[in-house]
Amino acid sequence: MSSLSYLVSRLLQIIPTFLLVMVVIFLLVRMLPGDPAIAMADAKATEAQLELIRQKLGLNEPFFMQFFYFVKNTLSGDMGTSILLKAPVLDVIIERIPVTAFLTLYAVGLSILIAGPLAFVAALNKNGMLDIAIRSSFQVGLSTPVFYIGLLLLTFLAASLRLFPVGGYGTTFLEHLHHLMLPALTVALYTSAIIMRNLRSAVIEVLDAEYVQFARSKGLSRSVVLGRHVLRNALISTVTLLGLSIGALMSGTLVTETVFAVPGLGRLMLEAIFARDYPLIQGLTLTFAVMVSLVFLFTDMVQAWLDPRLRLS
Repeated sequence: MSSLSYLVSRLLQIIPTFLLVMVVIFLLVRMLPGDPAIAMADAKATEAQLELIRQKLGLNEPFFMQFFYFVKNTLSGDMGTSILLKAPVLDVIIERIPVTAFLTLYAVGLSILIAGPLAFVAALNKNGMLDIAIRSSFQVGLSTPVFYIGLLLLTFLAASLRLFPVGGYGTTFLEHLHHLMLPALTVALYTSAIIMRNLRSAVIEVLDAEYVQFARSKGLSRSVVLGRHVLRNALISTVTLLGLSIGALMSGTLVTETVFAVPGLGRLMLEAIFARDYPLIQGLTLTFAVMVSLVFLFTDMVQAWLDPRLRLS
């Protein structure tokens, strides 16, 4: 199977996933307690005014008609108007996507920079003092809740030492890097522990493979063996884990963005839930589903490049 055919097949697999997500979102949002008309209306609104809002939102329509209009409007790009922000849902989401995307990529980049070199050092010194020290250090990050790490960094590096801002996003690229350093580092300390353990195990396994032993017997230098034979094969399983981690990061930014007051999609989701903003909750959940699906698609393509045998499966 060619790379193009493999890409098309993976794209087609996203369609049923997207439709299933739409069904689940519609059902879950309708199960939320409270009346969105009351949340949207003024405190002194009459019953007639509430009824008018329900008609505008389509809440008086039969259940299946509500779902039909939901699918129709979503596919046409109309996600409704936010009850909380009084603005089109699509416009609100588009405004916040860059913040969450930047934070996610920032955290992933830091995770790779932290976990990659240390995983190789630990694997090449298997069961040695360095290996034990590295694994023990990462175990602390793995066993500590993300929000607690964030609070510690916020207290010492932002509030006490004033090295970084307490919250916000900034306006320029350098300000983005500065403002999002602590939230990205918070996520990276946890994610890098998972990646390091997986990559270390993969490197140890590949180092014992016959083709690596054969490469060494040919007289190839250690750097060539590690770079050409060990790294590429060890990355196959790690790329899968990294893709899953990115997906979890994107959909789990609610806690991090709330702790550090980052104006991204995660914080917006929390505000929408408290306000019972049905249109915004639906739009945000669909957005997260699409973004995670695209991450998984990219992960599949990288895996197919690392191991062409996957394109034949």
